[in-house]
Amino acid sequence: MIQSGLEVFLDSPDYGARNIALIANQTSATSDFLYGWDAMRKKGLRLKKIFSPEHGIYSTEQDQVPVADQPDPGCPIVSLYGDRHDMLAPDLSLLEGIDCVVFDIQDVGARYYTYVNTMILFMQRIAGSGVEFIVLDRPNPIGGAAVEGPLLKPGYESFCGVMPVAVRHGLTAGELAVMAKNYFHLDIALTVVRMRGWRRDMAYADAGLPWIPPSPNMPVAETALVYPGFCLFEGLNVSEGRGTTTPFRIIGAPFIEPFSLATDANALKIPGVSFRPTYFKPVFNKYSGISIGGIYIHVTHPVEFKPFLAAVALIRCIHERCGELEFLTGVYEFNDTHPAFDLLAGSDALRSGIDRGRSLDDLAAVWEKEERDFAEKREQYLMYR
Repeated sequence: MIQSGLEVFLDSPDYGARNIALIANQTSATSDFLYGWDAMRKKGLRLKKIFSPEHGIYSTEQDQVPVADQPDPGCPIVSLYGDRHDMLAPDLSLLEGIDCVVFDIQDVGARYYTYVNTMILFMQRIAGSGVEFIVLDRPNPIGGAAVEGPLLKPGYESFCGVMPVAVRHGLTAGELAVMAKNYFHLDIALTVVRMRGWRRDMAYADAGLPWIPPSPNMPVAETALVYPGFCLFEGLNVSEGRGTTTPFRIIGAPFIEPFSLATDANALKIPGVSFRPTYFKPVFNKYSGISIGGIYIHVTHPVEFKPFLAAVALIRCIHERCGELEFLTGVYEFNDTHPAFDLLAGSDALRSGIDRGRSLDDLAAVWEKEERDFAEKREQYLMYR
């Protein structure tokens, strides 16, 4: 079993006399299930405040739902996901008397998962203030070796992407924090408390840590593996499986005939995955209460599996077979300038390529070049081998 950054931090004698604010949710826990805030108090650390991200401290709220009242964790708690965009990072008055801010949340390894973006926005807010920022590192649950998907382009920044990294970035939260400090030229004292024993080629099960759902629709570690691709369906009039017990592992819509679609998709022979035709009925979100045709995504070889490629392949098949496919518009993650799909993809290039009927190979050739460039750039930030 590895040691998480939290457990390494708790063994440190250096923070006993400092006033601490913690950015956390229920994934901040030791291997024996003691929440980070309780473990810090038990250790005698001076925890003064907790900041909670999207979904709340116990991950009770659905996506894009403002978080207000929360269970009492034993010290003052402030939501960083309310009705106002400017509260994605706190007013500095909320940090009066605080010496260091500690970030301890399990990420899932995809650019659009908002917790690391909360981390970066918080770092930007306190830059120049003299408050130290400490990241308690945790595993990338889908591994730290593979990189996949296009980069975020200028003008497409939102809460689901704040700097130009690949969709599947293959970095830990600590590595992303160091990259962000460099990219944004932040005047900030940054400390990353590294894990002990983690390697880049580890699957989450290899780490020996319990999986605590970081958000309501990330119930198991297997969900994280498909998420870098199948989150794209949030930007379409196709259910991404919210309202089912297998979100992001199943997609569907009333206009999908599942058996013919599965035949088309499986004929592409995407590595590491098989598409199974099915029907399902979401209990909330898109098509709530309606039985719809869909596809279940079975990952057969996790190391070979490319979630972004698999999702784009399926979207192309739906686009070719179903004339009702639409790219959604409107407010999404505090940015109403671009369609939701473009914010997820990082630009309008993928959407326009699909609309123009470009082949999967042609579409992939664009982001594969960006993958290679990013993989080379990120080398300087890798803390684990």
